[in-house]
Amino acid sequence: MPCVHTQEAAVLNKGGSRLLICAVALACVALVGPSGPGGEPSGRSLPVEAVKDVVPNRVMTWNLCNPCDASNLDRAAEIAAYAPQVIGMQEACARDVDRIRDYLEVYHGLVYHVAYGSVLDNWSRCGGAPWNPGGFGQAILSAAPITDRVNVEYPDGGSEDRGYLAVTTEVGGRFVRVFDTHLAQRRQEEFRKDQVSVLAREVARHDRAVVLGDFNAVPDAAELDPMWALATDTDPRCRPADAGSCEPTTDWRSKFDYVFLRGIAPLRHRVVRTAHSDHDMLYSDLDVT
Repeated sequence: MPCVHTQEAAVLNKGGSRLLICAVALACVALVGPSGPGGEPSGRSLPVEAVKDVVPNRVMTWNLCNPCDASNLDRAAEIAAYAPQVIGMQEACARDVDRIRDYLEVYHGLVYHVAYGSVLDNWSRCGGAPWNPGGFGQAILSAAPITDRVNVEYPDGGSEDRGYLAVTTEVGGRFVRVFDTHLAQRRQEEFRKDQVSVLAREVARHDRAVVLGDFNAVPDAAELDPMWALATDTDPRCRPADAGSCEPTTDWRSKFDYVFLRGIAPLRHRVVRTAHSDHDMLYSDLDVT
């Protein structure tokens, strides 16, 4: 098998030969370096030592930005640097998530299960054949198995379909209900208000829950009140009354991205600046006990 395009073969093949192709891809990249234009463009070299495991009590939320000119290989490397147990992605094309997941395994030794929360099929955002456009919406990666997947589209997404994805998986050795959402765009408060009501009703059913996502609203926005009534932000200082203390998570210096916690205590968190999206990565280490 020639080395050219083996990266793409590794991520597109889902059959029994997937691991063999991945191994060949690694051997080829070790010899000639990552592929250039036509694959995932990156000059990134292989890590000296692959990451061996995830941080079991760490969760992350990241709006991938779409459309954006970003390499999935670079996105995977960014995630691997912090190795969360669970990652909630927004503005995620299913094909991009597939590639990120496989790059995490091939290059970093991190193996994730995946749940997709696509709310629309969109050719302009996600490509694909005109008769089979790519799925667009949310996705959750988890190092532990995923069960009880629920994908809900909000009754009215505003200018674009929006929804939430919910799964049950392990965080810190305990089963947790994890939600991942993306609310209506900025200046669409009336739509976000109804969306938060739908989401909050479901979150309220669980004693222990993590809600990840891009809420497109600052902490003191009135439409977020139902979430604040149920949960706290991973940053204990970040509350509606002290919105000025909340660290921004976007290129326009607003806090739009949240790790809301219900029945779970935060230990530490970090906003990670990134050149690969207009949203920063936000991760949190949790005390699930």
